[in-house]
Amino acid sequence: MTQSKINASDPIKRQHKLQKRLRRDVGRAIDDYAMIEDGDKVMVCVSGGKDSYAMLDVLMQLQKSAPINFDILAVNLDQKQPDFPEHILPKYLTQVGVDFHVIERDTYSVVKAVIEEGKTTCGLCSRMRRGTLYRFAQERGITKIALGHHRDDILETLFLNMFHGGKLKAMPARLLSDDGVNTVIRPMAYAREQDIAEYAQLKQYPIIPCNLCGSQDNLQRQHIKSMFQDWEQQHPGRIESMAKALQKVVPSHLMDTSLHNFKRTQHMVHGSVVDDADLALLNLPL
Repeated sequence: MTQSKINASDPIKRQHKLQKRLRRDVGRAIDDYAMIEDGDKVMVCVSGGKDSYAMLDVLMQLQKSAPINFDILAVNLDQKQPDFPEHILPKYLTQVGVDFHVIERDTYSVVKAVIEEGKTTCGLCSRMRRGTLYRFAQERGITKIALGHHRDDILETLFLNMFHGGKLKAMPARLLSDDGVNTVIRPMAYAREQDIAEYAQLKQYPIIPCNLCGSQDNLQRQHIKSMFQDWEQQHPGRIESMAKALQKVVPSHLMDTSLHNFKRTQHMVHGSVVDDADLALLNLPL
């Protein structure tokens, strides 16, 4: 993804502007989905990528000004990838003054042994990573697990599920895990990747690339990302509109019989089921 050009004449002012925007986005998401409550112990998963760095940064800022009290524990999972710079995150987390813990699990060897060379490793890797983090959260009395997925990640997942999974499904902003024990939250759900990327560059986070799965060129997510980039150039505002659509779902205008009883009609106009918006349109003068 092409990052926004930074105003070289006043990078501090630009950084402050982005910081305020990200704080607003995160604060709004937390409020809309009741992500963090008084007394919560939030495990902030930090991978070494721009998104998790920015999430930790903003949550630490909000912790100081929020009207509620909550604890933050930054957690990194060291998966023993070759040449992983294991000193970078502990050094950074110590510098910013946050409580942290590094979990060491050699999932890399397992993934490489199971997945055929050249095949996508993300599926197995993510399942093993999720299981490890869930167990750690239970052991430490964590009440919320914060992941750094942003608005663009959520939209990309929507299209991946439509194109390859046959489902109208994205990433939830807040999710109770299948075991009913862990609550996963995505505080960056309203944040744009472009803003995060520029903010990360200005803050000069010590980025650690994912050499296990993130560098694979054949990932379908990369194709979706390229499609979004083309749309943003040719049709500015389209991505914003799609993000808003996720919050304005009309089940009666889809085709899932488990979400809407199509056999029970409330409003009928010439034999068609319509909602309030349609009725308003029908009343407009021609």
